[in-house]
Amino acid sequence: MGEQTTGILSNYLDCLAQTPHRLKKRMLATWTPDQEVNKVRLRSGADMKRKLTCYDSVALGVGGMLGVGVFVTTGLVARCISGPSVFIAYIVAGISALLSSLCYTEFSVAIPVAGGAFSYLRVTFGEFVGYFAGANILMEYVLSNAAVARSFTEYLCCAFGGNDPNLWRVEVGALLKGYNMLDFPAVALILLLTLCLCHSTKESSALNFIMTIFHVLFFGFIIFFGFYNGNATNLVKPGGLAPFGVQGVLGGAAIVYFSYIGYDSVSTMAEEIKNPSKSLPLGIMGSVLIVSALYCLMALSLCMMVPYNEISKKASFPIAFQIMGWKWASNVVGAGASLGIVASLLVAMLGQARYLCVIGRARLVPSWFAKVHPSTGTPINATLFLGFCTASIALFTELE
Repeated sequence: MGEQTTGILSNYLDCLAQTPHRLKKRMLATWTPDQEVNKVRLRSGADMKRKLTCYDSVALGVGGMLGVGVFVTTGLVARCISGPSVFIAYIVAGISALLSSLCYTEFSVAIPVAGGAFSYLRVTFGEFVGYFAGANILMEYVLSNAAVARSFTEYLCCAFGGNDPNLWRVEVGALLKGYNMLDFPAVALILLLTLCLCHSTKESSALNFIMTIFHVLFFGFIIFFGFYNGNATNLVKPGGLAPFGVQGVLGGAAIVYFSYIGYDSVSTMAEEIKNPSKSLPLGIMGSVLIVSALYCLMALSLCMMVPYNEISKKASFPIAFQIMGWKWASNVVGAGASLGIVASLLVAMLGQARYLCVIGRARLVPSWFAKVHPSTGTPINATLFLGFCTASIALFTELE
C-alpha cells in the first residue's frame, strides 16, 4: 500500500514538472484550416444547417450595423469635432470599415467556420492568442448587448411619448445606485430573442430581414424629409464646410467608426450559409457599402436641417425635427431606433453564441458549450447561457 502511494505521488510530481512544457506547447499550438473545418467541427456532434442565402448575409450585416450608433454619435461629432463635414468623416470611416471587412472576407472564405476572429487567430498565432481575443470579444458582446437592451427601453418609452428614460424601469431603494433601476422590458426582449435563436437560425434571419427592411425605410424617411426641408446654405454657414479642418474630419471619423461595428457578425455564420465562398464576400462587403451610403446621407440631411452650431449633442435628430416644427417626428425616431436596436441585438446575440460554441470545440471552455442541437442545428447551450448572462446584467446594471 505504501509503495503504491509512493508511486502515485511520484507520477503526480512528474506530471506537475511537465506542466510548464505542456502549457507552452498548448499555448503555441496551431491548427490548419482543414483541421479546423473538418476535425474540430465534429466535436459539436451535429452540424449547423446551411439554410442562409447571400441575401440573408447582407441583411444580417446591415441589421447588425444599423443600430443606435448613428443617432448617438452624429450630433456630437457635427457639433464639436467635424462640423458639416461629418458626412465626410462617415466616408473615411466607411472606407476603413470596408478595408477591415476585406480581411474578414479573405479569412472567412479560407476558413468557413463559425468562430470568426477567434478561429482566424487560433489558426494563425496559436491557441493563447485566439483564446485571449475570443474571451475579450465575448465580454464585449455580453456587456454591449446588455447596454443596448437597456437603451431599447429608453427609445421605446420615447416612441410612446415618455420623457423620462427611467419611466418604464422599477427603482429598488435597497440596491446600490447604478444597480437599483430594474429593467424588465430589456430582460423580456433578451429572453424572447434567445428563444427565437434557439429555435431556428433561418427563422431568426427572416425576422431580421423584415426588421431591417422597415429600418432602412425609416432611415429613408429621415433622409428624404431632411433634404426636402433642409437648406444647403447650412453646409457652409457658419464657418464653411470643414470649420475644424482636416483634423476635425479625421477625429470625427475615429468616433463615428463606432457606428460600423457589427459587420464581423456575418463571418460567424460561415457554417450556416450556402456557398460561403460567394455569399460571405457579398454579405460582408455589401452590407458595409449599404450602411456607409445610409450613414453619409443621414449625416448630410442633419446638417442641412440645422446649422452645425445649433445641433444638439444628444437626441440630435428628434430635436432637429422639433426645430422644424415636427414634434411628432421625435416619436417616429424613437420607434425606428427601437426597431433598429432589436435587429442589431438579434445579430449580435447570434454571433456571440457561435463564438462560445467554437471556443468550446477548442476545449478552452467546457465542451458542453460546443454542442449543436441535432434538430434545430443551433448551438443551443451557448445561446441559452449567454442569453442568461446578458439578461442578468441588463436587469440591474447601468452601463454608461
